[in-house]
Amino acid sequence: MTLSKRSAYFYSGFLLSIGGAILFSTKAIWVKLAFRHTGVDALTLLSLRMLLSLPFYLVAAWLASKKDQAKPLSKRDWYWIIALGILGYYLSSLFDFIGLQYISAGLERLILFLYPTFAVLLNTWLFKSKLSWLQVIALLLTYAGIGLAYYAELGTVQHNAQFYFGSLMVFLCAVTYSFYLVGTGKMVVKAGATKYTAYAMLSATAGVFIHFLSQQQWKSVQMSQQLWGYSIALAIVATVVPSFMISSGMKKIGSNNVSIITSIGPVSTIIQAAIFLNEPILMAQIIGTLLVIVGVILIGWQNTRPID
Repeated sequence: MTLSKRSAYFYSGFLLSIGGAILFSTKAIWVKLAFRHTGVDALTLLSLRMLLSLPFYLVAAWLASKKDQAKPLSKRDWYWIIALGILGYYLSSLFDFIGLQYISAGLERLILFLYPTFAVLLNTWLFKSKLSWLQVIALLLTYAGIGLAYYAELGTVQHNAQFYFGSLMVFLCAVTYSFYLVGTGKMVVKAGATKYTAYAMLSATAGVFIHFLSQQQWKSVQMSQQLWGYSIALAIVATVVPSFMISSGMKKIGSNNVSIITSIGPVSTIIQAAIFLNEPILMAQIIGTLLVIVGVILIGWQNTRPID
């Protein structure tokens, strides 16, 4: 591949990643609006999101299976795809939706953005790699930023008894998503971006539907035109399109570069939350966000440095 083609390949991966990150950042906005205007519960909204996303992933899975160059996957690979799909888009999403009932969209995105640091710690634990001094500084900056933003948020939610519970749910979302991220970096190379994304999402959809049906949620669902609108936006704008964009970007430029580029996510969410949800933008929140972004960029830069 020539230098110009390589540059174009990287540039396309960059655009896919940043576009996917911005679209993903709209998720919290759609969820908060749905909670505010329809009174829907977290599990029902998540089920609607997956139901409306399902046809797109079924088509993607069928198209991926028809490709002549599609690589056959081992039984072990399929187990990993199923497990990662359940972690990344069922458990992680459920924790996130529950948490968004009790904390602001801006804080949700900041807590969720801890996942790159968790991925570093996970790789250190699983593969026995040592943390460099730069990674340690990055981790300290990231957690200091979260702590500062969290402290600022406390002053605005004195009467919210479920604030800490909501924070814990989003924290668990970040933990489970970090497992998904680490596994995705390896499996997307084996399966291909489209095939991996489609089957991971189908696995997550099965988990959500089983949970929904076991809770007999359908008996109390009151569908409205407004709820359909939010659910469609959540499924298409904030799920289907960005999931394929991020997976394609990851295949082109690698998961570490994608982690750096998607640092735009918290900023995008905070700005959107101020515009559409009337959430205040606090100075401490801005400083905390900057610290988190610097930490994540340092982590990504460390992981993409050439080995001496």
